[in-house]
Amino acid sequence: MPNAYQKIYPDRSSTHTLRKANISVSFFGEKQGLPERKVREMAKKNNHEIRDPIYAFVHMDSSEREVLNSAPVQRLRHIHQLALTSLVYPGATHRRFEHSLGVMELATRIYNAVLENGEIDILDIDGKYDKIYYLRVLRMAALVHDIGHAPFSHASEDLFPGDCNHEVMTLRLIESDEMERLWAMLKIQTEDVAKLALGRDHPKKKTFSNTEAILSEIITGDAFGADRMDYLLRDSHHTGVAYGRFDHYRLIETLRILPKAYEGGSKEPALGVETGGLQSAEALLLARYFMFSQLYFHPVRRIYDIHLKEYLQAWLKGGRFPVDVAEHLNLTDNEVMAGIWRASRDPDLPGHDVAARIVMRNHYRVLYTRNPDDVLKCREAGLAIYTAACAEFGEENVRHDRPKIPASQVAFPVLEPDGRIVSSLLKSDALRYIPEVAVDTVYIRPELLDAGRAWLNENRESIIESGSELEDMT
Repeated sequence: MPNAYQKIYPDRSSTHTLRKANISVSFFGEKQGLPERKVREMAKKNNHEIRDPIYAFVHMDSSEREVLNSAPVQRLRHIHQLALTSLVYPGATHRRFEHSLGVMELATRIYNAVLENGEIDILDIDGKYDKIYYLRVLRMAALVHDIGHAPFSHASEDLFPGDCNHEVMTLRLIESDEMERLWAMLKIQTEDVAKLALGRDHPKKKTFSNTEAILSEIITGDAFGADRMDYLLRDSHHTGVAYGRFDHYRLIETLRILPKAYEGGSKEPALGVETGGLQSAEALLLARYFMFSQLYFHPVRRIYDIHLKEYLQAWLKGGRFPVDVAEHLNLTDNEVMAGIWRASRDPDLPGHDVAARIVMRNHYRVLYTRNPDDVLKCREAGLAIYTAACAEFGEENVRHDRPKIPASQVAFPVLEPDGRIVSSLLKSDALRYIPEVAVDTVYIRPELLDAGRAWLNENRESIIESGSELEDMT
């Protein structure tokens, strides 16, 4: 009977099996049955386990470990997953490195689950070679999908120049000389890795086969992408915010590749779920909603993103990240934090004020947050208050933040017990009505907070009433 390791990796021997193969070896100089060279080859470990707080172990072989040890992947040890969130949630010190390992592990489990459920024909994976080849490509694409991130990840994303972004940098690194040599060693195609790692965000807007589309969805998909699953589970674990947890074991076991038959009889395949896993799918998408509303859009966490960006604009040459591959690899959170530390103590260095605020945790304070009563009177209430506060206290003393995640209506196929396929949005009221996450926050310099609150209490109604002019402008 296969053990748990063999269920996830059916084509590999377990470490127990490898140990049994060497039972007849004497380590007192006498060879029994096998040549000494063969014994040494068998004793050399090829399958490796990496401890992980979410999945217990992440597995890889010696060839894959060469990719893990590459400069682009190792750099992720020095890129925080959640920027400066540890200033609010002290446990949030995890990095893109362990997230990338987690995405690789989850993608592997999803791949094996859908193949075990009989989707080889739909995937057009013909025979054992194709199965092994695409598994290798999928795993490596999952491992490198984030290597293009700038320091502090998404908090500084819009400081890339021109049309560059972290997807463009990821593609450049995947196609770099160092990584090309590794793909050749693994006997996989660079373009295949890039397609699966970047999916629909591929900068070159490649055409995808059904196989490539499904495999990239396993990593980057909006509904069941391993990237999304892992960051919710991992961020929840490290911050202590329970909202990101869901039954990923049950969800993965029930994933299927199904045609979108509910779209006029379409045969286009997509990643879907058996009806028994629908509640797990609901929990995943609701977890995303709660994590954005409770963690990612936390007002103090968000102001530190703003302060960090302000510092980087002062510190970076031209206020923009470099796009040269070598320069990108040499820039991590470590260099930025060293700069912040120095600038916080030297008034003559660029970004001194904001650096001191980060180091001393003296961030701008919340003056106003979105209120539904205010929105009924003026859709742009937050903008009206920000504009008035700038006029009253000076633009340099006020900040405005208004991120939004649209209402999530993710449609995917659901397989009914009678074999029919329906849309998730018809099957689940919970999925149909997941609301948007909208934040509208005005911050003020802490030294002006008391004066700002007194001013706002006295003038709020008149400011909101006059905000109708701003509605017309937006």
